[in-house]
Amino acid sequence: MSEFLDLQKKRRSIYGLGKNVSQSPAELNTLVKDAIENTPSAFNSQSVQAVVLTGAAHEKLWNITLDELKKVSANEEAFAQTKAKVDGAFKAGVGTVLYYTDKNIIQGLKDNAPLYAANFDDWSEQGVGIAAYAVWLTLAEAGIGASLQHYNPLIDAAVAEEFNLPSNWVLRGQMPFGSIEAPAGDKDYLAEDVRFRFFQD
Repeated sequence: MSEFLDLQKKRRSIYGLGKNVSQSPAELNTLVKDAIENTPSAFNSQSVQAVVLTGAAHEKLWNITLDELKKVSANEEAFAQTKAKVDGAFKAGVGTVLYYTDKNIIQGLKDNAPLYAANFDDWSEQGVGIAAYAVWLTLAEAGIGASLQHYNPLIDAAVAEEFNLPSNWVLRGQMPFGSIEAPAGDKDYLAEDVRFRFFQD
């Protein structure tokens, strides 16, 4: 079995996160930056932008998320359940990667290549997915657990204001990460004959 396939199997959604990592905040930032810089994007547009939060900034993100979730929670009981999940599975980690799409870059692609204009939004989403997966694999290789969350667009405005982010950046996902305090559960797979087709001459 290839080392890459082994790494793919190692990458899982980890919800039991902690702060017991050996890397410094600067080293964690470099892991994320290097992974994203080397991912492909349509027309080499590099439309994926990222923000790495550790320490107090990481805590602030999830406090903002809880503040926004409380506004839309059905009742106190429902919010208490949500808070337990956010505190235990996300905020408990050592950091979070925020993935953004630069909408100005996407609009520039549409303007400069109108023949493909209808595709660039889809291709930008593919770019975010590729970048997030690359970071996820990089973190897994370093022995760091992570998951991918989507509290956007609920938290977009508050997060942009708190961290003074450009208005042309659109939040696409949040990846809390940290030490693996509890392993992922078993993973089920669809039957191969349901999911895959193979044809040859």
